[in-house]
Amino acid sequence: MIWVDTLVQGILLGGLYALFAAGLSLVFGIMRLVNLAHGDLIVCAAYLILMIVTLLGLSPFVAALVAAPIMFVVGWLLQRYLLNRTLGTDILPPLLVTFGISIALQNVLLETFSADSQRLPTGGISTASVQLGGLSLGVLPLLTFSSAILVILGLNQLFYRTELGRAFRATSDDLITASLMGIRPGRIFATATAIAMLVVTLAALYLGMRANFDPAIGPARLIYAFEAVIIGGLGSLWGTLAGGILIGVAQTLGAAINPEWQILAGHLAFLLVLLIRPRGLFPRALD
Repeated sequence: MIWVDTLVQGILLGGLYALFAAGLSLVFGIMRLVNLAHGDLIVCAAYLILMIVTLLGLSPFVAALVAAPIMFVVGWLLQRYLLNRTLGTDILPPLLVTFGISIALQNVLLETFSADSQRLPTGGISTASVQLGGLSLGVLPLLTFSSAILVILGLNQLFYRTELGRAFRATSDDLITASLMGIRPGRIFATATAIAMLVVTLAALYLGMRANFDPAIGPARLIYAFEAVIIGGLGSLWGTLAGGILIGVAQTLGAAINPEWQILAGHLAFLLVLLIRPRGLFPRALD
């Protein structure tokens, strides 16, 4: 029963990593942009939610609803007026620019909020649990995992059931032909990043409620996101969820054997998948 509980906890933890990675997978799948500032944007959103909670006295969930449109606009402006200028056949410019954004964000957060770690208030939800088949499952991890499923479902519906989704797929498949058909790639890319920022806000909410955060943790979140995206197969949304779950299970199993092995176990699982399936578990575009 102990190992079953460990496995279930790992699956639930994987939901958080899938939220970290979903926005990254979305942006890469559409415009092949590797955003090195993705983790720091998650941390920025967490601090934004914290500010709203502190200033307005709202619950973190309501504060996230307030922060979401702000992050949406930030993502749209960032992509439209900066990142779009870096896109092209050379992958180096977007890497350099997003790396610079990452460093800048960390320093701005450090100067604004100090290096002290913060955490969003959770009330009783952080300790609430439900009994299921002899297992005690935390309400907050269940909410996190459920949110990850809903996000993946929502993004898939957006891609395959809407006109915007058709524009996303057309731009991803053939940028020049899509442009000839009247699609404006610059705006499509900006919209994709804006939507990714909505997912980032949700990831920030659960990050801030489940763990402490500080200005320097963005790169670590980015690593988890990258590993989940690569394990799942670049651009595969359901694969991203599978990648997050695999990392989460590996970490909880490693921690059960030796608490010092938790992070290492997740990285070893990532390397093992690369050895067996170098292109990931589901190597196809936006599934």
